[in-house]
Amino acid sequence: MRKIVINGNRPLKGEVTISGAKNSVVALIPAIILADGIVTLDGVPAISDVDSLIDIMETMGASVKRNGDSLEIDPRQVKNMPMPYGKINSLRASYYFYGSLLGRFGMATVGLPGGCDLGPRPIDLHLKAFEAMGAQMSQDGNAMHLEAVTGRMNGASIYMDTVSVGATINTMLAAVRASGRTVIENAAREPEIIDVATLLNNMGAHIRGAGTDIITIEGVEKLHGTRHQVIPDRIEAGTYIALAAAIGQGIQINNVLYEHLEGFIAKLEEMGVRMTISEDSIYVEEQKELKAINIKTAPYPGFATDLQQPITPLLLKAKGRGFIVDTIYEKRINHVPELAKMAAHISSSSHQIIYEGPNQLKGADVKATDLRAGAALVIAGLMAQGQTEIRNIEFILRGYSNIIEKLRSLGADIELVEEV
Repeated sequence: MRKIVINGNRPLKGEVTISGAKNSVVALIPAIILADGIVTLDGVPAISDVDSLIDIMETMGASVKRNGDSLEIDPRQVKNMPMPYGKINSLRASYYFYGSLLGRFGMATVGLPGGCDLGPRPIDLHLKAFEAMGAQMSQDGNAMHLEAVTGRMNGASIYMDTVSVGATINTMLAAVRASGRTVIENAAREPEIIDVATLLNNMGAHIRGAGTDIITIEGVEKLHGTRHQVIPDRIEAGTYIALAAAIGQGIQINNVLYEHLEGFIAKLEEMGVRMTISEDSIYVEEQKELKAINIKTAPYPGFATDLQQPITPLLLKAKGRGFIVDTIYEKRINHVPELAKMAAHISSSSHQIIYEGPNQLKGADVKATDLRAGAALVIAGLMAQGQTEIRNIEFILRGYSNIIEKLRSLGADIELVEEV
């Protein structure tokens, strides 16, 4: 097992460049199955979720070439086969193979998804959409088989009962090669949805309204190859901005789009964080006194649930009391007892986190319970006096590209250690 060891309380300064968006690329790669030609993605992050997806694509018959942050995928030899269980179980976004396989072959057999345990992320919405488009479902042990009754998916009008990024993208994937028109109402509006729609449109799809709550898709017979630049990862950017505000002495974050982070940055400004926003970068100054605030997560463009945990260590530096309510994933409180081990005044009840500051964190042995909790513990370790050891770090490497190298370049004393 590997662990991260941090000697904290060292000043950090310099520049860091944000990688391509994890939450985009985990949908873009399965989407390529729909193409009848080679697709190249640029700006692909070096994370283990991408490695898992490449493995799955190769197992299914695709040829994949990786060159730096570019990924060239030829999906023409992909076979419709049951998905490999072990790979699927480690990956939450494996459900995007449903949509792309249904779109290409009219059938799919996929193991049920894994990923971080954040409580219920039902795929009922996905299944309801597929059924509306003419697919029949049967379950066999840990796998689910879906098949279009007529051999091809049919366009349909679909209302999403709750706003879901995964279900919106999956429905788009199933709809682009369906016969007829599909309308998705109450669609999610996240930037990653626009990114997936842009790739599909560049492949020859007809999608309108991505980024609004009504998306219209006119089905086409076939899609061709293309080249696509992945959008920057707004969650990685928010994580480094929070880190810079917590312990930086002047840090510039490059390849970040302010409009993807407006809800997050508004909250930082409410705290009193001083920063300079440019077209594709944000410079975060060294902070003096910050004030406590309350945070309530919401679907985009509200405050992202994925940034709730990474901002928590920064809140612990602020003066006063405040609370955090996560309306999306209420189980996202597992970082709280770990931060308490580091001498933080923080506690959680069934539906909210309460904190009081300012705190001087102290190094401790802690464990990451999920991806974003892991990011929170890394930031806390960098702020703390003394040494922090973080276990279960595979979660962190799932979603943060080259995190050790990026932090070292800012002056952090951090290393990845193999435990004997």
